[in-house]
Amino acid sequence: MPTLSEVLAELDALWPAELAESWDAVGLVCGEPEAEVSRVLFAVDPVREVVEEAVRIGADLLVTHHPLYLRGTTTVAPVGPAGFKGRVVHDLIRNGVALLVAHTNADRADPGVSDALAEALGLRITGPLVPDPADPAGRRGLGRIGETAAPLTLTEFARRAAEALPRTATGLRIAGDPQAPVRTVAVCGGSGDSLFAQVRAAGVDAYVTADLRHHPASEARQAGPPALVDAAHWATEWPWCEQAAAQLDAISDRHGWALRTHVSYAVTDPWTAHAAHTVAPGTPENPEAGNAPGTPDTTPSPSTRTGAPR
Repeated sequence: MPTLSEVLAELDALWPAELAESWDAVGLVCGEPEAEVSRVLFAVDPVREVVEEAVRIGADLLVTHHPLYLRGTTTVAPVGPAGFKGRVVHDLIRNGVALLVAHTNADRADPGVSDALAEALGLRITGPLVPDPADPAGRRGLGRIGETAAPLTLTEFARRAAEALPRTATGLRIAGDPQAPVRTVAVCGGSGDSLFAQVRAAGVDAYVTADLRHHPASEARQAGPPALVDAAHWATEWPWCEQAAAQLDAISDRHGWALRTHVSYAVTDPWTAHAAHTVAPGTPENPEAGNAPGTPDTTPSPSTRTGAPR
């Protein structure tokens, strides 16, 4: 079996730490470099239920997209408002589980988080949304631009996206003409409303991302196309876990390591329920009960992809 340091060397080649934003906290959080690794778990969030899963399946290494301590800390004591993070560290070390974070370095990698999102949506990728000027091949960078296999309406595309992404309580939010044609699409896994200028410059028909805030989304819609598809943050990044596990499988096969890789199906999106709107006196009303005529029904539904979280 390989050592942790051998596995980390290969994963650093996939997601070089130098690609990360200066504010980010990526790399090894805990783990003995000389410890052997036989089983690896991939997940989006380093939260208690994911760590418990890693311990339960006997993982030696947990790879997450989101950092445990993004803004730093002076203690890992398992007490206080952030005590759950300290408990995570204690549980990982006690059970011999290393933790590796690949965040914005995985966002910019080739392939990266947005490649996995675009492929989950059935898009043919044509290039990055914000190219990395240091990449002469023009493949790295933030976000991706892709094309649908055939022209779709916004309603059809939204329904396809709802089926392709893991189920969450909030489902998808859509902004745009339901019958508008969609052929070219920009995607950005995670929070993407800082990229509206680049999305508009790309001239795409739709933009799929997460965490769209009221004012940026409102201003973007007032400026015209593209249509907006706002999914749950966790759901847009979960496909990367499958991609990353497949990449490590290929590395393991090449070296004859016989590693066992797993993807966590735990739904760690923080939102757990959705309350349906009821019209009250004196409030703006829908044209009729349920969705307005012609708008997509984006009620969350399980992914049709094999093994996706339910």
